[in-house]
Amino acid sequence: MSTINFPTGFLWGAATASYQIEGAWQEGGKSESIWDRFAHTPGTISDGSTGDVACDHYHRWRDDIALMRELGLQAYRFSIAWPRVLPKGYGKANQAGQDFYSRLVDGLLDAGITPWVTLYHWDLPQTLEDRGGWPARATAEAFVEYADVVTRALGDRVKDWITLNEPWVSAFLGYHLGVHAPGYRDLTKALAASHHLLLGHGWAMPVIRQNSANCRAGITLNLSSQYPASESDADLVAAWEADGTLNRWFLDPVAGRGYPEDVVEAYGQEMPYIQPGDLAVIAAPVDFVGANYYFRNIIRSEAVPEHENAPRTLFPNEEHTDMGWEVCAEGLYALLTRLNKNYSFPAYYITENGAAYPDQVGANGQVFDARRVAYLRDHFVQAARAIAEGVPLRGYFAWSLMDNFEWAYGYSKRFGLVYTDYPTQQRTPKASARWYGRVIAENAVEA
Repeated sequence: MSTINFPTGFLWGAATASYQIEGAWQEGGKSESIWDRFAHTPGTISDGSTGDVACDHYHRWRDDIALMRELGLQAYRFSIAWPRVLPKGYGKANQAGQDFYSRLVDGLLDAGITPWVTLYHWDLPQTLEDRGGWPARATAEAFVEYADVVTRALGDRVKDWITLNEPWVSAFLGYHLGVHAPGYRDLTKALAASHHLLLGHGWAMPVIRQNSANCRAGITLNLSSQYPASESDADLVAAWEADGTLNRWFLDPVAGRGYPEDVVEAYGQEMPYIQPGDLAVIAAPVDFVGANYYFRNIIRSEAVPEHENAPRTLFPNEEHTDMGWEVCAEGLYALLTRLNKNYSFPAYYITENGAAYPDQVGANGQVFDARRVAYLRDHFVQAARAIAEGVPLRGYFAWSLMDNFEWAYGYSKRFGLVYTDYPTQQRTPKASARWYGRVIAENAVEA
């Protein structure tokens, strides 16, 4: 065993999202979100559940902050529920919603924990969806109003802001594949949504900076390394195409390069919603890019028959999480070094990384999740490797602080460092939480 040290000041935290933990879906003046509507639609959630109660964080936030402090977290990334703050999506703000987040921020600061706020983690007000949702330009305009309201209320205390979480998921899982809210299956809607999400991000950046002096602001993208299954031309092309639709479609415009031409051509659609000046807005300077990394993708071409392609030379690792995702920590290293080589963003944070496993509370009342510990350790090692090679990686947020409502999977998948017993709402830190606390305290990992 050797000790791998992280740079002084490296930030260690954990992350959550409002719909996944808050509950209180009809309390405190909150209106319906697209996820409230989607989860209440029969057949959308695998276990038939909803986020109506979730982890009841809305009522238990003080206890949850105490738990974070016990675990030694330095930072906590959470999201604001847009319909809790602006029930109509625009217009008059809901004071009770603002007060909830203000108390949460104050509680975190009192505990010595830095609040990291994500403005949008998928729970669009249903009122805005009824007016066209993200495929409509008006939603990007409403997002800027919402960002203004939140940053005016919290910007004196919150100095770390993320505009959007995983716009690819919002656009393509929500409007193209239909497996996330609002559940459409329309590529045209998805492409328009992706543009308006990025436009809202770009418009919001100067507003955030105006309302939160000396802040750091950026965007979080779900990114994954795309590996060709062989060195054949067909597989190399397929891997580049996959990289385009997942990674470059969002990285390039934020970096000021516009949408990648090869992907535009592949989609083969007119995009009349892109107006003059939009790409310059989207390229507003960011202080960092947040990377959510869970797995790599091994790409095999479908353009040629299998028997005509070169033999596969790359195969998945045996270890998979409860989501069916391959465990490949080296993919994180490949992603970070690629970002640093190909883009000029000033800093990076791993804003989500973690694994779901079928955890159970043992007879001794403890949760021994050795596979999660191994997963985290291996990814920390690869993160440190990237830092040693010059990647300006400044921090890491584990997904997730606690077991919660895992979107279309309901409560069937457990990502948490802390075990949640949903009937009683009892929280039990898992072995991984205690282990992570030691990593944070030492700013180092044994490998």
